[in-house]
Amino acid sequence: MNKERRASIEEALNLLGQAAQIIADAKDEEQSAYENLSEGLQQTERGQRMESAAYTLDNALNSVESAIIEVEEAIE
Repeated sequence: MNKERRASIEEALNLLGQAAQIIADAKDEEQSAYENLSEGLQQTERGQRMESAAYTLDNALNSVESAIIEVEEAIE
């Protein structure tokens, strides 16, 4: 891999890392907000949407983290 491509990929890794942090923060905030609801409110449509959003964000975070690992392997 040439120097220019490696630099571009390293920039992409940096951006993926930033994206992972943003997603992790949003997931943690949504999960915390859900957990702070009463059990009754957790069972409402709103509570279920919050729980689903946290779960989906966790899946997205796992995907981004996997992408980071794969890109790192590509530039080794």
